[in-house]
Amino acid sequence: MNAATRAGQRTDMAAADTRDADESAQYLTFQVGSESFAIAILGIKEIIEYAGLTEVPLMPECIRGVINVRGSVVPVLDLSARFGRKVAAITRRTCIVIVEVLSRDGRQDMGIIVDAVNAVLEIPLSQIEPPPAFGAKIRTDFIAGMGKVDGRFVILLNIDQVLSTDEIGELARVDEDAVEANEAEAG
Repeated sequence: MNAATRAGQRTDMAAADTRDADESAQYLTFQVGSESFAIAILGIKEIIEYAGLTEVPLMPECIRGVINVRGSVVPVLDLSARFGRKVAAITRRTCIVIVEVLSRDGRQDMGIIVDAVNAVLEIPLSQIEPPPAFGAKIRTDFIAGMGKVDGRFVILLNIDQVLSTDEIGELARVDEDAVEANEAEAG
């Protein structure tokens, strides 16, 4: 390798580092309980007021029901319950964020219940830290990173993992098995 080639590679690497430091992504921030979370806006389809939820029997506790979004049935997940906390109380600020997630069957729309939507923030990639290995109040595989915003951290969610249809389907099967076991004991 000659000196001109090495110098060219260094210039390319320096340009890539500068580009990475300057790049940013937009995130929707919202509250669940007293904590701030964010998800990348690219997967968000819309934000709607909490209303018109139809409960479906034998669903895992974290699935609050389904809603009709322009003729499509969209399951709605309680993010607080998904994080292993108590079911979210519905207030006048409660919203449903409709997101598109990847599943093995393709893309699917799902709704998540959040206590309040805050803002859309642009977070530079240089201000995003990797998820903590321990000490988080939610599963670490749910965390895509920790965004630094105004001296505070916002938990950036890995929404495909949080809304994993495979895992939620497994939770439904466990609940069905529990109901069948209770019915067998009673009858």
